[in-house]
Amino acid sequence: MKASFAAGSSLLITGGTGSFGKAFVRTVLERYPEVERLVVFSRDELKQWEMQQMLPAARYPQLRFFLGDVRDRRRLERALHGIDTVVHAAALKQVPAAEYNPMEFVKTNVIGAQNLIEACLDTHVKRLVALSTDKAAAPVNLYGATKLCSDKLFIAANEYAGSAVGFSVVRYGNVMGSRGSVIPFFLERASTGVLPITDPRMTRFNISLQEGVEMVLWALANAHGAELFVPRIPSYRITDVAEAIGPTCEKPVTGIRPGEKIHEEMITAADSFTTVDLGNYYAILPTSGPSAANSYCQRTGAQPVPEGFAYSSGSNPAFLSVSQIRELIVEHLNPDFQPV
Repeated sequence: MKASFAAGSSLLITGGTGSFGKAFVRTVLERYPEVERLVVFSRDELKQWEMQQMLPAARYPQLRFFLGDVRDRRRLERALHGIDTVVHAAALKQVPAAEYNPMEFVKTNVIGAQNLIEACLDTHVKRLVALSTDKAAAPVNLYGATKLCSDKLFIAANEYAGSAVGFSVVRYGNVMGSRGSVIPFFLERASTGVLPITDPRMTRFNISLQEGVEMVLWALANAHGAELFVPRIPSYRITDVAEAIGPTCEKPVTGIRPGEKIHEEMITAADSFTTVDLGNYYAILPTSGPSAANSYCQRTGAQPVPEGFAYSSGSNPAFLSVSQIRELIVEHLNPDFQPV
């Protein structure tokens, strides 16, 4: 991958103490020593302190830690002074919590996104990539709805940013091993001999944490602005995950939880009219303006997808096998893993 950062550049990541943030920061520090300043912006002082112990200032003098919340626009403006690149990873994410605390998710995921957009415009940031989720495509839960709204805000921001700031979004599926995902839950529960399955038909997209980091770095290097990037990644069946982790365990069916889908989507059929194929990625584009599909294809060589194209975890042509799931668990989560 070509370098994403010029010498002397400054980068800020919101939600920088989360799982993605920590992996992203480590990768940037190791791969791009030319970055002059890397600011971790988050609201959790304990996680910042723990991260400082892992990444000491004596070794990484370019690293800064900035306490703040995306709900606070003035604090964002202070943090963004002198910053040219932003990665937006801050969000509230737990589906059940969103159903019970809807306005809290709106404040962080929607109003926080708009605060960040306005702060970037006012402090002359040059580019921003925001993280989204497959739950934002045809959302059935409040978390997905807030992220869809956030996505729309970032894409629309290009209209009044002109060429001054490029705002783009990356959307991908379940991050393997992230908090709340099924694989670590099954790994923890395997010792009990019971792996509860919500619905045996259920499928999900799968991406590793480092693959997510690489996608964001790719987007920073290649985005023109106003794209919503979607990666080509495999799916898994919930039953195959259970078989990979606990072949001898009982597997009772408990029923889907509020706000869950049987299959997740990343591109709906309605999106097909403005979606282009970039090879390893798709890009959903605005319906009009300089970033619309026709103009984008002329500039980049991308190809429009067929009318009616949809990208769902259930109809995905690439599925992980039981043995592949086990290999990924060993590679990314637990090198000593053995099926139960």
